[in-house]
Amino acid sequence: MNTNTEDNASTVKQFVLLGFSDFPNLQGFLFWVFSIVYIIILVGNSLIIIITKLDPVLQKPMYFFLANFSSLEICYVSVTLPKILLHMLTQNRSISLLQCATQMCFFLVLGATECFLLAVMSYDRYVAICRPLHYPLVMNRKKCVHLAAGTWLSGMPVQIGQTCQIFSLHFCHSNQTDHFFCDIPPILKLACGDTSAHELSVFIVSMLFAAVPFMLVLASYSKIISTILKLPTARGRTKAFSTCSSHLLVVILFYGSATITYLRPKSNHSAGTDRLLSLFYTIVTPMFNPLIYSLRNKEVIAALRKLLLKA
Repeated sequence: MNTNTEDNASTVKQFVLLGFSDFPNLQGFLFWVFSIVYIIILVGNSLIIIITKLDPVLQKPMYFFLANFSSLEICYVSVTLPKILLHMLTQNRSISLLQCATQMCFFLVLGATECFLLAVMSYDRYVAICRPLHYPLVMNRKKCVHLAAGTWLSGMPVQIGQTCQIFSLHFCHSNQTDHFFCDIPPILKLACGDTSAHELSVFIVSMLFAAVPFMLVLASYSKIISTILKLPTARGRTKAFSTCSSHLLVVILFYGSATITYLRPKSNHSAGTDRLLSLFYTIVTPMFNPLIYSLRNKEVIAALRKLLLKA
């Protein structure tokens, strides 16, 4: 029995990402929908990057981090969406182990970066609202660059190690996964033997890179809300809350779907639910982020209007 398992494990040289193949009559429609979504994400986030670089009014720490966030969203979506579109176009859904590991590694590293960056952005709002007199000193240019660099680099060693750990497993159950990219839960299901140690490792890393930053976000916003409620005028409260409401909405959308995916019990995992949740935080949220930040921010709207009038 063990020999058969090893022989079967050695034959798995690639995975088949079934993705949306259970909708054969909708492949053309889904291809165009995802293509339009990808274009919206690229254009929307690129516009935010451009205006934060060009507009003098937006030369503030908040918009420096927003430009980083938009750059991250472009990278994050580009890890999965082009491959999804290629699979739909060619109907060849196979992906080699190396390609799968590379995709997972970039996805995890960028996901960790997003968690840290959202925490840093909430800290920026905390300093701006709760300690306004110290804000220029605390959030100086050098400090902002160091914080941004830290968010991009901090997750790399652990997530690279976790990817290597997962792909050191033997895969013998099947080479087909009912998912649209190489995510941890569906890939672990294909592994031979007991994967409980790996699942525990995933849980610990998820707590470290998702739950801890989320707690920092909650701590920042509890202080922010407390400070806003103490402001003497309704206009002051509205203005203060408008500067952080967009970020808070993005935090809820991202952390809500990602936490349910990675921290809920394995017995509650189903292919359909995993796929829907993953679709939400990998594609839907990045599409809405530029709209959330632009439509709820008067300075961004004004900068966009100036840019469009120049064009």
